[in-house]
Amino acid sequence: MSRPSDHYDAPASAGIVQPRLGFVGWLRWFWRQLTNMRTALFLLLLLAIAAVPGSLVPQRSSDPNGVTQYFTDNPDLAPLLDKVQAFDVYSSAWFSAIYLLLFISLIGCVIPRTKHHYLALRAKPPRTPARLSRLAGFTTRTAPAGTDAQAAVESARRLLKTSGYRAAVFENRGETSVSAERGYLRETGNLVFHFALVGILITVGFGGGFGFSGQRVLVEGQTFVNTLLAYDSFNPGRFFNDASLKPYKLTLDDFDVVYEEKNLKAYGQPIDFTADVTITPRGEDAESSQVKVNGPARTGGTDVYLLGNGYAPTITVKDPNGVVVFTDSVPFLPQDANLTSLGVIKIPDGLAEQLGMIGFFYPTQAEAESGAFFSSFPDLQYPLLTLNVYSGDLGLDAGVPTSVYSLDIDKMTQLTGGKTDVESIELTPGDTRDLPNGLGTVSFDDAAPGAQNGDFSGSVLRFASFDIHHDPTQLWVLSFAVLALLGLLTSLFVPRRRVWVKAVTAQDGSLRLEYAGLARGEDPALESAVSDLAGRHTDLLFSSQSATPAFEQK
Repeated sequence: MSRPSDHYDAPASAGIVQPRLGFVGWLRWFWRQLTNMRTALFLLLLLAIAAVPGSLVPQRSSDPNGVTQYFTDNPDLAPLLDKVQAFDVYSSAWFSAIYLLLFISLIGCVIPRTKHHYLALRAKPPRTPARLSRLAGFTTRTAPAGTDAQAAVESARRLLKTSGYRAAVFENRGETSVSAERGYLRETGNLVFHFALVGILITVGFGGGFGFSGQRVLVEGQTFVNTLLAYDSFNPGRFFNDASLKPYKLTLDDFDVVYEEKNLKAYGQPIDFTADVTITPRGEDAESSQVKVNGPARTGGTDVYLLGNGYAPTITVKDPNGVVVFTDSVPFLPQDANLTSLGVIKIPDGLAEQLGMIGFFYPTQAEAESGAFFSSFPDLQYPLLTLNVYSGDLGLDAGVPTSVYSLDIDKMTQLTGGKTDVESIELTPGDTRDLPNGLGTVSFDDAAPGAQNGDFSGSVLRFASFDIHHDPTQLWVLSFAVLALLGLLTSLFVPRRRVWVKAVTAQDGSLRLEYAGLARGEDPALESAVSDLAGRHTDLLFSSQSATPAFEQK
């Protein structure tokens, strides 16, 4: 009789005919692969790797100014990164795809395991193996004379139940035994861990949809009102409604930085940042608070984080008649660790021409061998402001938005500095200089005019950059994170084991008790647990007969 052509020992020439899966078969295969625990772990690792670009380049959601600066510094690379959504990593299509696949995979893994675990909890412990001598921790004891086998096994069952075991008594070929198991809490913890991961994924998704993140720069003395128009930049979630903004005022009273001055190896390094603020919710009294690095202030359902800081020189420009046409404390962006800072002043009205000024501020001005200025220390030891003046079209009348931190000089004429043979304007706090071409004067106002003897502390105002973040799911994320941790610890440290006690009547009529155990996975304490059970059980039997323990151990 010939073999079928697809039989395992058929001739090679017959070939192997695979069954056709069809569309439904392929879907079933794909679903099984997706809901495999290995796939879930791979997707979790892939999600962590996919999040790495978010820490390598600035993100529009948290640092829009950094993104703008990145485009300026990397004009060739930035557009390519933007095409792959590198500046919007956490809302990108590829990150969302991994996120959703991980979510589906976890659910597909957890639900069948939950059902299996539920059925296992309701089922009886497995029957006692025929040969306990093959199992771990096997030991025997001789019961007291006259002990009934069923009574001995029943006492073992009660002892095991008080120790947290699920126990059942079995009869097989005249032998009475009790089968017990414990450690289902291990699988319960495992399931809790995975359900908590699903909960974190869901709550993070909701938080991203209904939350928001906004940035605002405040100079000392300025006040921010929690309204949509008051933000410098604002990144709402997909389902955010501006009516949900809770009104409050936040005033930056003082910004203090402590620098290292004793350790020469770390001289000038910042030690501590403290923003003293006053928060006034609508209809409530004002409250003083502080914002520190990793120490946000919480108000109105938002967390106020400290992002950056710098100096904001107060500059006043007057026309030839002494009329003030511009006065403001302008935030200068730090360019290095010693806070050499760059700022832009734009004066569109009030003078004969539109003026733009590019300024450099040096908290502690020093001069290199080349003659270039730099700051040698980030605190105010010898502050100096230099200004290069430009006249012409500022580009503000076209209605096209422009950055306050940049000046387009393509259509402007440089009046000081550079190749003009006119020195840049240099100002220390309290100084006033004439603008070129008789356009007026410019002053570097002293914020602490009472200072004397070269003490410039407080002579220049500081600014702080705040990130105002609202996430309605923070408590839920924390709760699920705690559950995940507890579930993981439970699954790691709760042993899963089975224990059996069998009563066997020997040929001489004595009753021999056999004890053994079996662990699922590594359980170094199993043998000692079985030995302890045997000792406690026999002690119980002897004490019940009020006899001196005299038993033999094999």
